Amino acid sequence: MKIAIIGIGNVGSALARGLAKTSHRLVLGVRDPSDAAAKTLAAEVKAELATPAEGAKSAELIILALPWDAAEAAVKALGDLSGKTVIDCINPLAMIGGSLALTLGHTTSAGETIAGWLPGAYVVKTLNQVGAEIMADNAGISPRPVMFMAGDHAEAKAKVATVLADLGFEPLDAGDITKARLLEPYGMVWINQAMFRGKGRNWAFAAVERT
Repeated sequence: MKIAIIGIGNVGSALARGLAKTSHRLVLGVRDPSDAAAKTLAAEVKAELATPAEGAKSAELIILALPWDAAEAAVKALGDLSGKTVIDCINPLAMIGGSLALTLGHTTSAGETIAGWLPGAYVVKTLNQVGAEIMADNAGISPRPVMFMAGDHAEAKAKVATVLADLGFEPLDAGDITKARLLEPYGMVWINQAMFRGKGRNWAFAAVERT
């Protein structure tokens, strides 16, 4: 399928490199398609370049890879995405009291907020639970890393599950979009271990079963 990645920072670039190894066609949605760095990445991953709105309009599935503080304006500028599947991989992070923390929780989430910004789109929360390096390449990790997803539309989650599997993850359905309230703090567990507890970034969570 044709996938638009909106934003090519660390996460967007990593997902582009991961998806470049699959059969999906890519379009990178960037503010300035003439930017040299954007052109270099697009050539590397064999992707089209477009403005965010143009890229989203042309794609079957859209990945939002944006910083939370820029997300509202950027998402609302994409236009009407009714009927499209949208992956929200954004953790709503900010510095609070000198520490990196979530700005939303308990009664809502970034996933629910973004779904409210995109009425008619099928928003699925996922790809927020590991670092960029694991999104780009998780070959050699055994057992296969797990990636939870939350959303209200079964067909959209089935479509997202195929993309997660193509990226090397074991997709697991966490439930409706309100379960983003679980997945965003869960992403913070990875961030805490990777950045503040000395584990580093070359690891992921897995779901293991008794044999």
